[in-house]
Amino acid sequence: MTPDDLLAPLDLAFWNIESPEHPMHLGALGVFSALSPTAGAHAADLLAARAAGVPGLRMRIRDVWQPPVFGGAVREPDPDFDPLRHVRLHPPAADFQAEAGRLMERPLERGRPPWEAHVLPAREGGRFAVLFKFHHALADGLRALTLAAAVLDPMDLPAPRPRPAEPARPLLPDVRRLPELLRGALSDVGRALDIGASVAVHTLARQSTAALTAGPTGTRRTAGVVLDLDDVHRVRKVVGGTVNDVLIAVVAGALRRWLDERGDGSDGVAPRALIPVSKRRPRTAHPQGNRLSGYLMRLPVDDPDPLGRLAAVRTAMDRNKDAGPGRGAGAVALLADHVPALGHRLGGPLVSQAARLWFDILVTSVPLPGVGLKLGGNPLGEVYPYAPLARGQSLAVAISTYRGHVHFGLVADAEAVPDLDRFARALSEEVETLITACGS
Repeated sequence: MTPDDLLAPLDLAFWNIESPEHPMHLGALGVFSALSPTAGAHAADLLAARAAGVPGLRMRIRDVWQPPVFGGAVREPDPDFDPLRHVRLHPPAADFQAEAGRLMERPLERGRPPWEAHVLPAREGGRFAVLFKFHHALADGLRALTLAAAVLDPMDLPAPRPRPAEPARPLLPDVRRLPELLRGALSDVGRALDIGASVAVHTLARQSTAALTAGPTGTRRTAGVVLDLDDVHRVRKVVGGTVNDVLIAVVAGALRRWLDERGDGSDGVAPRALIPVSKRRPRTAHPQGNRLSGYLMRLPVDDPDPLGRLAAVRTAMDRNKDAGPGRGAGAVALLADHVPALGHRLGGPLVSQAARLWFDILVTSVPLPGVGLKLGGNPLGEVYPYAPLARGQSLAVAISTYRGHVHFGLVADAEAVPDLDRFARALSEEVETLITACGS
């Protein structure tokens, strides 16, 4: 066992906060055009054959109960790896999203490499879908994208820049470097205290709505929305800011519309949104695992003016960017580095229950390559990312941009949000509202 085999603290946190009712896996539903009636079955065969040659997909996670990492875990090759246990061909489906919701409910098997690929042929033919599931301890969004791309058709992309070779790191520090390590540790502690204080303040100032909270039912419902990226750019060019600012404002406006339509009311509602920020460089090779921080912001759901909501989002995001992803309450994921392995093991259940006190809704973006993706020659037309749903929360929003379109992947507690399709419709309507407000 070497230090590079060990799960990083944040990976270990994701591994330990999981429960049967709240599995910690990411998902992505890709919808492909089928060039033949047997395209789905052929795709399943291809996925299984290619998975056998991807080292990252052969890695399982094993708990470690020995010093100096007592209570930690390691990634290691599974000696009994069989891709047919991970790639499954299902009967033809009438509704890809309904099937995806059912499959997202099921936790991944922890004794095997924690990923699955489910191939769903369409009942009417002409299409098939693949639902990829990756445990968050195995991969963050960018790493999951890399693993999924490895089993799709080869792409003609520039090779990633190699990292300089690093000497093997000992499990225990060199005593000659203790002064340097002490200074770094004091700096890290100061940053951790700053983050912790921000979390405490934001928790006390929390204001939410019952519609965004749920008991641990373990049920899942998914939905997908496709928007034209040109429409988003039309709004951005008029009001300024970034595409991400516009998309977050769309989520805020859709929440307002959805709450009003279901009779919950949006007056005084300003839920806390966690906006994850990846610290991984997409074009640079990097060890597996999570490289995440985040921003925390209050969504201006209570503002009736769509342009006012967008302006509030821009201001909040600019403030977060000025502070950087290493400070503030949204960077709470970085606190995982200051918790020993056994602390993650014992405190996982408490942390999972505390998520509802820290933020109300997750809004995350997953980057995709600009080139068209294929599987067995069948082109990928739509891709809906899915985020894990934290305990006590009823809705998570993930966004990807692909081939001129924005895809929203929505995951909800099925009992708490039986009207997820209504929220999905509100996202499309909010874009039209912004376009009208901009006079475009």
